[in-house]
Amino acid sequence: MFSKILIANRGEIALRVIRACREMGIQTVAVHSTADVDAMHVRLADESVCIGPPASGQSYLNIPNIISACEVTGAEAIHPGYGFLSENPVFVQALEDHGIGFIGPTSEHISIMGDKITAKDTMRKLGVPCVPGSDGGVPNIEKAREIAQEMGFPVIVKATAGGGGRGMKLARTAADLDSAFSGARTEAKAAFGNDEVYIEKYLEKPRHIEVQVFGDGKGRAVHLGERDCSLQRRHQKVLEEAPSPVIDAETRARIGKTCADAVAAINYIGAGTIEFLYEDGEFYFIEMNTRLQVEHPVTEAVFNVDLVQEQIRVASGEEMTFRQEDLVPRGHAIEVRINAEKLPEFRPSPGKITAFHAPGGLGVRMDSAIYQGYRIPPYYDSLIAKLIVHGVDRDVALARLDRALSELIVDGVDTTSPLFGALLQEPDIRNGNYTIHWLERWLEG
Repeated sequence: MFSKILIANRGEIALRVIRACREMGIQTVAVHSTADVDAMHVRLADESVCIGPPASGQSYLNIPNIISACEVTGAEAIHPGYGFLSENPVFVQALEDHGIGFIGPTSEHISIMGDKITAKDTMRKLGVPCVPGSDGGVPNIEKAREIAQEMGFPVIVKATAGGGGRGMKLARTAADLDSAFSGARTEAKAAFGNDEVYIEKYLEKPRHIEVQVFGDGKGRAVHLGERDCSLQRRHQKVLEEAPSPVIDAETRARIGKTCADAVAAINYIGAGTIEFLYEDGEFYFIEMNTRLQVEHPVTEAVFNVDLVQEQIRVASGEEMTFRQEDLVPRGHAIEVRINAEKLPEFRPSPGKITAFHAPGGLGVRMDSAIYQGYRIPPYYDSLIAKLIVHGVDRDVALARLDRALSELIVDGVDTTSPLFGALLQEPDIRNGNYTIHWLERWLEG
């Protein structure tokens, strides 16, 4: 087991890893930019190292500085959290070259799943159902027209290196295809430095269902059910729940086993999430995230496990502490992402928090790194808290979420918490009757 771990991240996820390490008796090292000198993860870690100025490229994405922080402090391994370098194979390879452990999958698996065409091809060969689409990258508009005509409209053009909704353009008709193709390539080049795109059939009313998997790197893997992440704005998740209101036990077991078998076959190690679009009873693979998800707490609540501690155990060479038969879901959990943003524009709202009160009580968890007097910097993602509730069933979880939101106080900045109070009044949300397009249409009025 590692004796000291460096967390290459910030905010609530850095604090989440520190808490897991402390319970395991592991020393922690926080890295931070000059903008985060007063951040909570810096205050609570055993040691801290400044790795650069506010800009992420000069601090949280600065691989040489992070490796230097490991060497200076004697940290044996790095937990990347999510975002930043968590899915960067160059970073993982650099750690391997320096003899530093990485609490996550291998650089090879990150590379395979980081390219959407390769990931889709790999998953198809492993028996995972995929969205109909081009066999690989589409080199020009002529080929795009040929593929789209064969497949039938609507289609969606996607960046192979995409993520977060960038490099994605919808073409409902043949007349839309030229602008969608050129627009996706231009956006992909600007965002990812890679303008390769591919084409998929566009599903009109899908839900976003993701399956949590976990492997030991030795050919054994399990699944921990699914999460429903269909409430999205601009392809960014807003609310997640587990289990999905539309997946029954038989379907859950079937798709879960398919996913677990697939990652076992490639000797995957650690936590991963296989994401699907789900429509008319069919699953269609879209991507695999080779890291811990923002929404991992809902799975932890339903299965009563600590995924971060399990990541650390298998990365250090220990066995997984659970088998598939041990993983029995109980109750229902919901997470809402609270951002420092001004509604209705969702404009970032950095600034000083003048008052803060986190809700509590049975079945309520608040993952956040803010505190009264903390100044939210303008340089990073606007997520400031995740409110997670758990109950014996979905109705209890919804009531608990409503109660917890009424207790939450964040003054000094605007937040998105009022959005969730309004959503809880909507019959479609109460009944679980929503798709990935529901929220944007609701916001448009």
